[in-house]
Amino acid sequence: MPRPLSKLAPAWWDYTTLDKDILADAARLTAKDLVQLSRPGFSVRIFDTVEEFYAAEALEYIEAWRQATPDNPAGICGPIGPTEQLPIVARIVNAIGLSLRHAHFWGMDEWVIDGKTVPESHPLSFARCDKAQCFDRIDKALRMPSANLHFPSTESDAYSRSYDSVRCVLMQGGQGEIKHWAFNDPLPRKGKYRDAPPTPAEYRKLGTRKVTLHPVTITQNARTSGGGNVALVPTEAMTVGPRETWKAETVSIWHPGHHDNPFGIRLTALMISKRVPDAAVPMSLLADHPNVRFSYLRSGIGSVAVEMH
Repeated sequence: MPRPLSKLAPAWWDYTTLDKDILADAARLTAKDLVQLSRPGFSVRIFDTVEEFYAAEALEYIEAWRQATPDNPAGICGPIGPTEQLPIVARIVNAIGLSLRHAHFWGMDEWVIDGKTVPESHPLSFARCDKAQCFDRIDKALRMPSANLHFPSTESDAYSRSYDSVRCVLMQGGQGEIKHWAFNDPLPRKGKYRDAPPTPAEYRKLGTRKVTLHPVTITQNARTSGGGNVALVPTEAMTVGPRETWKAETVSIWHPGHHDNPFGIRLTALMISKRVPDAAVPMSLLADHPNVRFSYLRSGIGSVAVEMH
């Protein structure tokens, strides 16, 4: 039986094309159920306060960078969304006097306009945000060399190659409404993928690349970053790919509750825990990564119960 058309964008794949039983199972999950989805290779934890949540997220940067040495440079790949951890990272680095000389950072993604990555002068530039919220706040004597800051670009493949020369201790991310990490969105429903999405094995072969964004991703970024101004949001972006993600020793996904919704943050945990990867739900492909961690803010878990507004 052919899979149903998306209820969100019929020309695309997404989670609304899944079997209705797994959607129903996800909707029933409680906060206690989420924690019990933990298994070897996949852990789930819940933080009770906003302060503890973002402090713990920030400490992942510190823990990764403290492992960097002259002979074994190391780093973290980090997101824009969440961003609240970034100023905390800078404060901790300055407070403990942590030299980042041999540390590295990879930005996950960046917008593309007219075929080229946007300059840092663009108001939505992810590189601009990373620097303004974190790296420019670090004491000059402690900052990592500019060559150790890696951002994906349409101009060069140096970003992808850097994962082969530097140890990526951890890839940190959030989850978008379309169930992506970075801009690894579901693909359009056309050509060889008209009747079925790519197999997990096919999707995992994708590396850093320029992508056309799912309509849901565009509207979400307008909501979270542009006050709902959809016209401001580019329709293309550069993104880290699964190929680089599988070079990260750990993948850590943070759910504060305002990027995706209560249903979505249940669905992906269920699919990863039960090892049900499906390229219509890109985050679910992490079911096959050897070390994945989901962190939730308790107040952001919410409920999937019907509530009229």
